[in-house]
Amino acid sequence: MRQIIAIAALVCAATTFTNKAAAQALTTEDIKAQMVKEWERAKAYTIEYMNTMPANKYGFKAQDSIRSFAQQLLHLAGGNVFLMSNASDDAKPAWAARDLEHSAGAQSKDSVMYFVNASYDYCINAVKNSDLNKWGEKKKVFGMEQTRYAMMIKTFEHQTHHRGQTTIYIRLQGIKPPQEKLF
Repeated sequence: MRQIIAIAALVCAATTFTNKAAAQALTTEDIKAQMVKEWERAKAYTIEYMNTMPANKYGFKAQDSIRSFAQQLLHLAGGNVFLMSNASDDAKPAWAARDLEHSAGAQSKDSVMYFVNASYDYCINAVKNSDLNKWGEKKKVFGMEQTRYAMMIKTFEHQTHHRGQTTIYIRLQGIKPPQEKLF
């Protein structure tokens, strides 16, 4: 019996040691690289959503009092740039100063795709070019203090939220939305 207990203890110790040896700490560069990867995935996923909705349905509203499909995506694009610029201090593209959601010339599928893709490129480049030593710095946005890193995460959350809202617009057209793209 003592031999069995001794062998079991040895196996447990060896397993624990092996698991600890295999585990690796994440570096800030690893975290940054993962964030870039997530933004690239989100861009590809949003492109799938934009390509799923027919061009002649970009003006569709699920209810009269809410944004159209195009306006949801233009809001997403504006939010990407506004929020990420607060996190990064990078200059915003000239188009970001416009009220795209309410601009008649921005509502077509081609225009929406341009602005949305440009906003993702802006976010991807902002993360790639960011100084990791500044991620812990606090900034005031909407009257609340947040770290630059937290602002980057909140920017990602915002685009996910608005892309998700467009799912119902696509379903109300009798179209199946893109499959989840978690990885």
